[in-house]
Amino acid sequence: MEKMLKRMEGKEMKYFCFFSLVLLFAAAAAGNLAGLAKGLWLIIVSRDALITDYFELAGYGAAFLNAGLVMGISILLVVSQKIPFTGPTIAALFINAGYGLWGKNPVNILPVILGTALYARVHRSKLNRYIYTALFGTCLAPLITELVFLFPFGQPVNFLLGALAGIVIGFVLPALSMHTASMHMGYNLFNVGFSGGILAFVIVCILRAFGMESESVLIWREGQNGVIGVCLFLYFLLTVVFGFFINGKKLDGLKKLMGRSGCAVSDFVLMDGAGPVLMNMGLVGISCELYILLTGGDFSGPVIGAILAVFGFSAFGVHIKNYLPVLAGVYISTFFTMFSPETPGIQLAAVFAAGLSPIAGQFGIAAGMIAGFLHAAVVMCTGQMYGGLNLYNNGFSAGWVAVVMVPVAESFRKYWKERKKEK
Repeated sequence: MEKMLKRMEGKEMKYFCFFSLVLLFAAAAAGNLAGLAKGLWLIIVSRDALITDYFELAGYGAAFLNAGLVMGISILLVVSQKIPFTGPTIAALFINAGYGLWGKNPVNILPVILGTALYARVHRSKLNRYIYTALFGTCLAPLITELVFLFPFGQPVNFLLGALAGIVIGFVLPALSMHTASMHMGYNLFNVGFSGGILAFVIVCILRAFGMESESVLIWREGQNGVIGVCLFLYFLLTVVFGFFINGKKLDGLKKLMGRSGCAVSDFVLMDGAGPVLMNMGLVGISCELYILLTGGDFSGPVIGAILAVFGFSAFGVHIKNYLPVLAGVYISTFFTMFSPETPGIQLAAVFAAGLSPIAGQFGIAAGMIAGFLHAAVVMCTGQMYGGLNLYNNGFSAGWVAVVMVPVAESFRKYWKERKKEK
């Protein structure tokens, strides 16, 4: 065991990602080959607007196969560009794996990546400088699929125009995402979801002006699949154990990690090491799953995908201490609003409220709970703005919550500091 750990030293996160990829393909292997191929084809040719659950659309095997392929393409891109497996890399890989269960497929993500590569080339730079924008920017992949259905030309022409639109999206996002990051000052971890939402809103408005209307959908598998629940729990538990072992069978570093605000850019892997990060990832994953279990939520594709995404972001800003307050805020909102914890959008809002974790980390528990409460209200409205064509709808709404809350929280903190000085 010690020999193996020594060989992995410095490459723990890389091996962990490859292991996760193997697990996704193993899950897909549960189905027969013909069924998997048919299901994967159905995913590729179907609309992907929010919310399209691939578990319900194509079955568990095809959904996991698709997630494995999407994550595999992301890993190949990371490796080819010689990107280190640090916090943002882990976040990017697992958010793509997660959305491979509801919205992304190997075909609709490629134009956006090509567009970002073109942006890098035009600016005489390398793709590795914009790699995270390329990977996160695939949040608008459903828009590419949607255009194939919306354009009034033949299917080959529609496909070509959709691909060109995806390239334009990938070309625009790097500059736009840099601008939006300054708007919320790093307090929304899902920044590309914010910039992607703004871009999607503009594009959908243009399409509506030409009489092309896109409507959100709801394909959702209800219930809690026991096998998936147990496997997911074991996977998260294994992550904690793995982190504990490579950390020398100690909890050292975990407390320090949880003392950080999580405000972007917080690369936990570089700051705290692989051991504490993996323990934190497993604990956050278990917390998400327990919340869904206890509130009677569903183990649908979107919910499992959301949990995997937040699991990844637990290497890049999210930890138990700053996540639980915003999670509690979402749950508390259900006692005062028309929504229940079982409402599909609220289930996703609860998990993805993790994007606002830095607010709790910086301004305290009460501020985090308020952020979670506001997020639950805002996210239920924003999807209609762009017909469900921005997969990171929670990132978009979290951006607006941060834009509103952070200046107010900063002013109150400044006021109380001055009061203390006077005393």
